[in-house]
Amino acid sequence: MIIIPAIDLKDGQCVRLRQGLMEDTTVFSDNPVEMAKQWVDQGARRLHLVDLNGAFEGKPINAQSVTEITRAFPDLPVQIGGGIRTMEIANTYIEAGISYLIIGTMAVTRPEFVSELCREFPGKIIVGLDANNGLVATEGWATQTDLQVVDLSKKFEQDGVSAIVYTDIARDGMMQGVNIEATSSLAKQTSIPIIASGGITNINDISGLLTEAHHGITGAITGRAIYEGTLDFKQAQDLCDAK
Repeated sequence: MIIIPAIDLKDGQCVRLRQGLMEDTTVFSDNPVEMAKQWVDQGARRLHLVDLNGAFEGKPINAQSVTEITRAFPDLPVQIGGGIRTMEIANTYIEAGISYLIIGTMAVTRPEFVSELCREFPGKIIVGLDANNGLVATEGWATQTDLQVVDLSKKFEQDGVSAIVYTDIARDGMMQGVNIEATSSLAKQTSIPIIASGGITNINDISGLLTEAHHGITGAITGRAIYEGTLDFKQAQDLCDAK
């Protein structure tokens, strides 16, 4: 299992939101490349970028910051989500050096788009499923659907999706602990590798995920915890490696 630092981009700054609310923002840095370097220097094997403006507006807004990061660290796998809703946008990101595209809203509203992307960019497509009480939310979490996470994940098993980023919205940015039970349950019910997200607070959350990792949990995304210091990134990755 790898620990994946999150860099959430809003108006060119590195921020964290609470429960996806744009008005509840904490700014951690105004230099995304320097922030990326901090995690690379500590041994990060992948970065998780989110274009928060893009998630709400449906098109890339922080593309310049994204490109600056991929140029600065050309050998580092980078995954990005937020506003990827056309093949043209996807192609632009791939050409900019992005390794994995995370498809959220479009995976719900037009699942065939995921199939098309998987054919065009094999091995580079991740589906982002954000859930509240097991039900999928879209449009930067502003819209709640009546779709069950498990049911939707099964739709993508034949497409060649490389992973599912599963986020528990109720936990995200709230420093209340990751939802290990729900994450493990999803991993057991799908053949697609699961990347845990939302609520990771300290080393106990990493330990808990590791006990369930054999079900198919291959990564954990962490943001606020490593920025506020309740989780030591290097210690977390060392623990995963030791297991």
